[in-house]
Amino acid sequence: MSKFQSSFLDGLIYHRALRYWRRLAESARSTPLGALRADRAAARKLRYSLNELIAVAENRLSLPLVGTTAFPKPHGTDWSWRPTLWREPLATPGMSSVESNTSLGNELTLFHDCKHSELTLRQVRNSREADLAAFGLRLDVFNFDGSFLSVVLDLPAGAVSGLQKRHLIRVDTIVEMEKPLEIFARLNIRHGPNTEQIVRELPLNEDEIMVEFDLAYSDINEKRIERAWVDLIFENPQMSQVTIRDLTMSRRPRAEF
Repeated sequence: MSKFQSSFLDGLIYHRALRYWRRLAESARSTPLGALRADRAAARKLRYSLNELIAVAENRLSLPLVGTTAFPKPHGTDWSWRPTLWREPLATPGMSSVESNTSLGNELTLFHDCKHSELTLRQVRNSREADLAAFGLRLDVFNFDGSFLSVVLDLPAGAVSGLQKRHLIRVDTIVEMEKPLEIFARLNIRHGPNTEQIVRELPLNEDEIMVEFDLAYSDINEKRIERAWVDLIFENPQMSQVTIRDLTMSRRPRAEF
């Protein structure tokens, strides 16, 4: 059967079913009680399936597209990236009482020095009209008896391929917090036996939460760069919830003068 014939038959069945249920609704006040009871049972079954379809459709059609890598990039960008956690659903979307050195997905790892972990880490579905990322990362901290808390994001090989001291590396993020706290981003670049570290505080009170790392002021050996990662360091996270709705990175060469 051709696709056209199938579509035609589906449309015909739909319109016949619509007329059938409209006729039952119009005659419900005079339908014998026995038949009305059967009609009600059938209508309830149909309503369940219709409500389920409507709910799923409205949810999917109103949410950011899964897998999207689209986001604004500075002019001259030669590498850009949105980590998998903010793009795709994870097989294990969350965990509680998270121990140090625990990974969520393949790119993000949580570190802390708490004796008793009261931390939860989970992927959440974004639903706001302004969201470009399909998913976000939510960190809940209850009692915190440690001295540090960070999430580490391993950068892909493309981030360091051709990396030079003339590059600027940019981090853009959208952060929601229950209470004010400080978050620092630290870029780490392994070159030979050494690791270069550059720290920037996220401007959480500004409309655009963005930091840039200027490698011109670093001591990296361009010929020996092996890998890179970013730490997000949370200061005084006791009894707080932080949701990172999006996180993207880009790289571009500095303009020559």
